[in-house]
This record gives sequence, C-alpha cells and structure tokens, in this order.
Amino acid sequence: MRYIFYILIGYLLYRFLTNFVFPVYKTGKQIKKQFDEMQQQMQDNMRQSNAGAPPPQQKPSKDKTVGEYIDFEEIT
Repeated sequence: MRYIFYILIGYLLYRFLTNFVFPVYKTGKQIKKQFDEMQQQMQDNMRQSNAGAPPPQQKPSKDKTVGEYIDFEEIT
C-alpha cells in the first residue's frame, strides 16, 4: 500500500512539473529574451538616428525691436 502511495505522489509530481513548472519557466525565459532583443533593437535605432542627423545649429537671434509697447485703457 505504501508503494502505491509513493508511485501516485511521484506521478502527480511528475505531471505537475512537466505540465506547469517547465512550460512557465520556458515561457518566462523566452519573453525575457524577446524583451532584451527589442530593447537592443531600439537602442540601435536611436544610435543610428543620432549618428545620421547633423547636430542642430543655433539660429541667429533676431534682436530687432518692432516698436514700443503702449498700454491703453478702454474708454466707455
């Protein structure tokens, strides 16, 4: 009777490991790998876009005064 109990427990443990623990572990590992690849790809794209674009040049500031500001009050 004791051996049957151990065999049953071993079988249930085997089923639990093969049907739940291992697939969850493999899926988590695969998701992490894909996330790392996507992050690396984004960093490469950022490097390429920054390397290809010339540095922004400063526009000469226009320091022209158009006129004086005149404050007015509305008369009613």
